[in-house]
Amino acid sequence: MKTLETERLILRKLKEDDFDAVHSYMCCAETSIYLLWGPNIEEEARSYINLAMTEAEKNPVFHYHYAAVLKETGKLIGGCRVSGDGSLFWALHRDYWKQGYGTEMGKALLKFGFEELNLRRIYATCDAENIGSYRLMERLGMRREGLFIEALPAHKLSDRQYSDQLRYAILKDEWETQKEIAYYNALPVKFDGFINLPELSDGVIYLVCTDKKPEILEKKWVPAYEFAVCKGGEKIGDINLRIGYTDGLYYCGQVGYNIDEKHCGNGYAGRACRLILPVAKTHGMTKLLITNNCTNASSKRVCEKLGAKLVRVARTPEWCDLYKEGHRYDNIFEWSVE
Repeated sequence: MKTLETERLILRKLKEDDFDAVHSYMCCAETSIYLLWGPNIEEEARSYINLAMTEAEKNPVFHYHYAAVLKETGKLIGGCRVSGDGSLFWALHRDYWKQGYGTEMGKALLKFGFEELNLRRIYATCDAENIGSYRLMERLGMRREGLFIEALPAHKLSDRQYSDQLRYAILKDEWETQKEIAYYNALPVKFDGFINLPELSDGVIYLVCTDKKPEILEKKWVPAYEFAVCKGGEKIGDINLRIGYTDGLYYCGQVGYNIDEKHCGNGYAGRACRLILPVAKTHGMTKLLITNNCTNASSKRVCEKLGAKLVRVARTPEWCDLYKEGHRYDNIFEWSVE
């Protein structure tokens, strides 16, 4: 069974002499109050360790039980598990709560599950009152899929008869998308204010700046330039350029354009995109994302003619404005600023 490593933890197989450390968190009422087991007696803790050791020797392994051990001291502070059906579980000694160790374990299990076990989908459940657990799932990028009312008998220490259960999940595709978003959000950008724009014309069309929109931090909106696309004194469309990288812009893109229907099919959208490149370069941007609905064949052709690379077809998240407009899947194109 492969050992996993995080910034501060080693995740390794359990062994017999882990008993004292394992029992110290399994016997804690605060740790188990939202779980189906515990507080455990010594015999139950030993039984769990024996089970985990037996599972680790199977070929193939189905349940990967890990001891979470501090790199610096070698102290065991909790445990976690990923299984072949895609289910996750974790538990930490209460002395190590709210210090990010659960997030480290979760990230390591997701990476192992998707990259090594080739799982398509990973999920986890928790008591609906277990705030720490479901917030951890959200930090991992997992989606809340449902709330199941009185789904299970409540813990024996609870004053309730039944407990409500939350279910979270993440697809491999969504996990890979999160990595891409982190990559783009780390790209360079320089914004010390809006610039005085040069003449943006290629001899066929020209752009007229109609607005310079400042960032709105509370909405996570970046600064943006808006242009009218003009030809022969007539406005034939619009294009905008957003300066920066955010989670939302992965789906909405840095570039948005619209050409009036009667002028479509003449390559004006591609021309307008090329005209805004000097502005993007001035702000230190190296890559621009252009996105379009999977049903928008004409916009996709614009991206292909620009030489943009199709990164992926991404599922549109419900929190994104595009979802509210009816988008469910979007093409994500990357256009290098040369």
